[in-house]
Amino acid sequence: MTDPKRFAARYAFELDDFQVEAIEALDSGESVLVAAPTGSGKTVVAEFAVERALDLGSKAFYTTPLKALSNQKFGDLVARYGAARVGLLTGDNSINSEAPVVVMTTEVLRNMLYEKSPTLLGLSCVVLDEVHYLQDPYRGAVWEEVLIHLPLSVPVVCLSATISNAEEFGEWIGTLRGPTRVVIEERRPVPLEHHYLIGHELHPMHVQHDGEALPNPYIVSLDQQEVRYHTYYRRSSGAAQHQRIPRPREGHRRVYVPRREEVVEVLAQNEMLPAIYFVFSRAGCDRSVEWLMDAGIRLTTREEADRIREFADMRVAWMAEEDLETLGFYEFREALSAGIAAHHAGMLPVFKETVEELFKAGEVKVVFATETLSLGINMPAKTVVIEDLWKFSGERHELLTPGEYTQLTGRAGRRGIDEIGHAVVVFQRQVPFERVASLASTRTYELSSSFRPSYNMAVNLVRNYTREQAHRLLNSSFAQFLADRGVVAMEREIERDTADLAGYREQMHCHLGDFAEYWRLREKAEQIREEARKGRERVRTDAVRHALAALRPGDVIFVARARRRGLAVVLSSREGRPTVLAQDRKFFRLSVRDFEEPPIVLTKIPLPRSGSARSARFRRDLAARLVALDVRPPKQPRDRLDARAQREAARLEELASRHPCHACPDRPTHERWAVRASQVEQRLRGIERRVKTRTETLARQFERVLGVLEELGYVRDFAILPKGDVLSRIYGEGDILVAEALGEGLVSSLSPAETAALVSTVVYESRERVPRQADMPTADTAERFQRLDRLWRRIRRSEDSHHVELCRELEAGFATPVFQWAEGKPLQDVLAETGLAPGDFVRNCKQLLDLLRQIEEVASAQTAELAHQAIESVNRGVVSYTGV
Repeated sequence: MTDPKRFAARYAFELDDFQVEAIEALDSGESVLVAAPTGSGKTVVAEFAVERALDLGSKAFYTTPLKALSNQKFGDLVARYGAARVGLLTGDNSINSEAPVVVMTTEVLRNMLYEKSPTLLGLSCVVLDEVHYLQDPYRGAVWEEVLIHLPLSVPVVCLSATISNAEEFGEWIGTLRGPTRVVIEERRPVPLEHHYLIGHELHPMHVQHDGEALPNPYIVSLDQQEVRYHTYYRRSSGAAQHQRIPRPREGHRRVYVPRREEVVEVLAQNEMLPAIYFVFSRAGCDRSVEWLMDAGIRLTTREEADRIREFADMRVAWMAEEDLETLGFYEFREALSAGIAAHHAGMLPVFKETVEELFKAGEVKVVFATETLSLGINMPAKTVVIEDLWKFSGERHELLTPGEYTQLTGRAGRRGIDEIGHAVVVFQRQVPFERVASLASTRTYELSSSFRPSYNMAVNLVRNYTREQAHRLLNSSFAQFLADRGVVAMEREIERDTADLAGYREQMHCHLGDFAEYWRLREKAEQIREEARKGRERVRTDAVRHALAALRPGDVIFVARARRRGLAVVLSSREGRPTVLAQDRKFFRLSVRDFEEPPIVLTKIPLPRSGSARSARFRRDLAARLVALDVRPPKQPRDRLDARAQREAARLEELASRHPCHACPDRPTHERWAVRASQVEQRLRGIERRVKTRTETLARQFERVLGVLEELGYVRDFAILPKGDVLSRIYGEGDILVAEALGEGLVSSLSPAETAALVSTVVYESRERVPRQADMPTADTAERFQRLDRLWRRIRRSEDSHHVELCRELEAGFATPVFQWAEGKPLQDVLAETGLAPGDFVRNCKQLLDLLRQIEEVASAQTAELAHQAIESVNRGVVSYTGV
């Protein structure tokens, strides 16, 4: 059995208190949640859990959110325990899968749990690295599925970045899985200093005052404009003229945004390299490298440059020369040798890994990266630079949150190397400095849930549980836990209001009879009249809207409630709202609010053939015609309520007038208490409605998803049908569409390249906000794509009827490139025709291969063979690289 003290003694450094506490919790058989800053040594806790499992003669699974991170962790564990004891399972690799320690992506473990894989036998520990991925909108549900379905006998080790609701998250894991220790470490392993770079000058972001960090007052003062006046004299009159000239307090020469090459020079002068420089665009990262190279910046010695070139050549020795030229390898290597590199998702995985390894070795000195680098990959730096606090979220530009700022700057400071880490924010013209400083001083990163039932999840729940058990599992999710937390406050409000209501009812007690009964009659009569009035208002509004939409230029109407009461002529109409000219020559646009009754066309006058409402003459002539008209405004009909509603209200009022309480001398007092009671009852009904919508929301969503599955023939009477069995083994957004396509035989009798092209339309998602129209590569694939699109429309109709939206629309943008690649076309030609970045091309191919492998497992023998051939044709060259 692993002894915690002997385990700790193996490390060259003394373990921190949080590591010791987490290890002791694991040793006592508890699950643990460790929330600590990046680089603080959370993996030490995971290593103890793995070693403990090995000593027990059982298995440990180590899960990560990314294939690259799985590969990295696999390498670390092989170095520690040997290749015979460590396995790897990702979409790309299956190495030694029955080993006692297996590293895998979290999705692989989820799939194992649903399929009751025999590999789970003997499992005694699961490490969930980067568990804060749980809030990822696309993949986050997988982490909750694992925590819900994993046998309770298996303790979990959850490793997370610093989150502000760690106790709440840990409490949920505890309610779900039993005793769970929440271990929180706020302190960074290396202290972090925040700087603000203005021009060439670095300034501390905060100053200490009475033990409190305050925004640097000097930088705050720079936000204030200094006004100067320049006096000059007119040539013609000699009169003095004064020009007001605002400028920064320190002058334009010192207060400016430095160029990227200037920033790197400042970092080098202040011995703040190596640095990660965050630029929130791929093109920006690539341009930055070019600018630094053009500026002649070299950050390496000749010996370092030679070592870098040799290492880079070794990493790509397996690639064809023409591919290296296509991918710009030689320019990439030259920049590397200068100590400069980019890192983003558009790069080839082998290029990114080369950058990561050289940066960790201290050879590359500055890396321009997108924010994706802050997720998982181990690349600590001395300094992190953030150029712009605005980033594009996919729909709009948004300011970084304190949590995102903390995540980005978390890489600054290398443990055991740097005494201090540095976070540098480049001068922001559009963001007040006090707001910048607040980002650095605020520590909020709240974990939320993205859990929702999918089709695959639903059929697996049906296959493995009863309806009641399925509902119970869904209600045990973190999403429902958070929703129920809000319900607790509402329940307290209900208790308080219920107590108040009892007091009010006691005060309205009448000695002559049941005052509540009397008050209900009065309320019901008023309610009937109010509902009738609202109904008439809705009918009137609709009638007005239709009448306005029917008006045409030249129609003369009477505007009763507008800003200018009187006759008006219609000039034009757009989106059902006419623009009119009134008798006072003013023109304006009408809306429903301007009328109590639908407008009636009184007469029609011809509009001038030329001119517009912006012309004074046009308005004068037209207004004169209006004034000359001899028409009377229409009579407004009396506002009558529905006769049936009136009769019913009068009947109830008659009953109330004969009630004994009507004659009570204290009736006004009773009525005041009754009004209060009615108000509380109304508030209670609203709160109870909110409670009902929050509780068991996931169970209701599940039932709606189940409705779609029943309609399409996957489930009946909470029992799985043959189609459902296929769907249960297809994972991803297009799960139900793939199952339908297989059932219809759409993925058959095609060539391997055509199969790859057709299946790509399900997984491909364009990075463009408005995807371009793309053609399928052959007539057969075009015909199959049309049939697939009809299937999608059928699914969407069913989803609409059940208020579900899960099946994503098809995109044909990757069909032709992958067809050409599968046909054996060179990489250079494929990339040249599509304009895709190499990294995007490889990633899309990898996603396609994942789905083709699933099809190979579930389809008929003929289709499975076709999927296998498609895999073989796509998985070649740069796509076949796995990083292991």
